[in-house]
Amino acid sequence: MATNITLAAAVRANLLSLQQTDALMGRTQQRLATGKKVNSALDNPVNFFTAASLNARASDLTKLLDSISNATKTLQAADNGISSITTLIENAQAITQQAQQSAATTAKYTGTVSGLSASSSFSFTAGKTITVNDGTTTGTLTLAATNTVQDFLDMVNNTASLNVKAELSSDGKILLEATGANTIVIGGTAVAGEMVQFGLVAGTTAAGTVNSTRTTLASQYDALRTQLDQLARDAGFNGVNLLNGDGLKVIFNETSTSSLSISGVTFTSTGLGVSASTNSFQTDKDIADAVAELSTALTTLRTQASTFGSNLSIVQTRQDFTKTMINTLMTGADNLTLADSNEEGANLLALQTRQQLSTTTLSLAASAQQNVLRLFG
Repeated sequence: MATNITLAAAVRANLLSLQQTDALMGRTQQRLATGKKVNSALDNPVNFFTAASLNARASDLTKLLDSISNATKTLQAADNGISSITTLIENAQAITQQAQQSAATTAKYTGTVSGLSASSSFSFTAGKTITVNDGTTTGTLTLAATNTVQDFLDMVNNTASLNVKAELSSDGKILLEATGANTIVIGGTAVAGEMVQFGLVAGTTAAGTVNSTRTTLASQYDALRTQLDQLARDAGFNGVNLLNGDGLKVIFNETSTSSLSISGVTFTSTGLGVSASTNSFQTDKDIADAVAELSTALTTLRTQASTFGSNLSIVQTRQDFTKTMINTLMTGADNLTLADSNEEGANLLALQTRQQLSTTTLSLAASAQQNVLRLFG
């Protein structure tokens, strides 16, 4: 059977005050120990859940920072690759310049008519022919009623195994060059008056010799081209190579609604349109073609470097923004939950003083009952 203990009103009041003080001291000590004034939803539901939401978003953005950082490094790797490929292209240009400075030594035929252009056209007897022979292979242009200079150039350059190249010189003359130590023989059934419209005269140009300097330079050129291919394949980061056809998508927010898609390119020699040396650079045309390809490749590289640079700037800006946003979110969450250690320290000191005063007051309130006991002593 439970026994009720009767306390005087003053004692009970002081006891209640002590209990409240102990509860407040416990809460204050918890805040000092954890550094937070809101440790659970019971402390402050609104602040607790708001802070939890802010911290959750900050955590999600922190995870995205790793992928954003990887994207930055991937773009930097691609930019480094472009810089190195550009250097190789410039070295290849230097080689072609050296080749041009070494005069060709193979057979060369220069037309007698200047001022021609690719579209220059003349009348011929349909069915007759103009031929170019290298001593083994013959290229044949079967004439129509009208033919252009380009028709003749295409016939020479597109005849398989014909060791002769054709182009227009700077002063508009048809120029034929042997690609090796072979002759150049012009012939056909067209009459002299028809051939001469193109500046051509039937006959044989004696064979020349192969230029060993140009051959050596062509080998160096091809070696650089091989290095270019290897470099393009090695310009990746973390499995993504923007110079070898890979693409990259960078996510900037936790809902994946903000992103940047970066298209990769193929900057191998084939992708840049840089062909292997032709005919060991024995003809000026082959070297000129290589020079044109290198020039186009440089323009492509510089344009793409600008594009990647712009992409890198965007990614770095978003990276800085994300870091700042994470800091803002965490600061906002802390403002809702963190305790002021100075304030809580002052509170604890005040509560300790109150506890001592309450204990003293309780002792005084109980002394009245002790005085009653003395009457029976």
